[in-house]
Amino acid sequence: MKNFGLLVLGIILGALAMYFYCCNDGDLAVEEPTKPSGLISSKDAKVLDEAYNIKHRIINDSLFKKSTDGGDNRSSWWSTEDIQNYINHAENQAGELGYTMDGLRVYLGSYPQVDGQEGLTTMFFVPTGTENTSKGSMSPIVFGSSEDIPGGDGLNVGGTGNPPGANYPH
Repeated sequence: MKNFGLLVLGIILGALAMYFYCCNDGDLAVEEPTKPSGLISSKDAKVLDEAYNIKHRIINDSLFKKSTDGGDNRSSWWSTEDIQNYINHAENQAGELGYTMDGLRVYLGSYPQVDGQEGLTTMFFVPTGTENTSKGSMSPIVFGSSEDIPGGDGLNVGGTGNPPGANYPH
């Protein structure tokens, strides 16, 4: 009976020690998220945006004849929820297609001309990855850039800029 009492006391003391060790929010260091490669500052983004102005003017002026509605799109917007859901969908689909998804590629596109009106520019994501091979494969490992996954769904229909031709930041 004496040993049982010591066992219970040990469990209680161990639980208290674990509580103070694991659950004391004031003393725990917050781990900072890993920064992605290719990260640029808002100043760098502004430089890139301003450098695009001449190309945008040429496209806008030649296709939209000085339109009053803001002209062609310069940006697209997606909610973080839509992007996270898309990544989950694309990873599942890549697996079903026999690929391992390792990234996303962004393409510039344009909607087709309808009733004499030029289609606006759009941006869309497609999944990229490598084809799965069996573990017993004798083929050499090929290193290089990731390829678009054939048959993988893309993500389009982001919100347009406000107004469509607005520069960064808006």
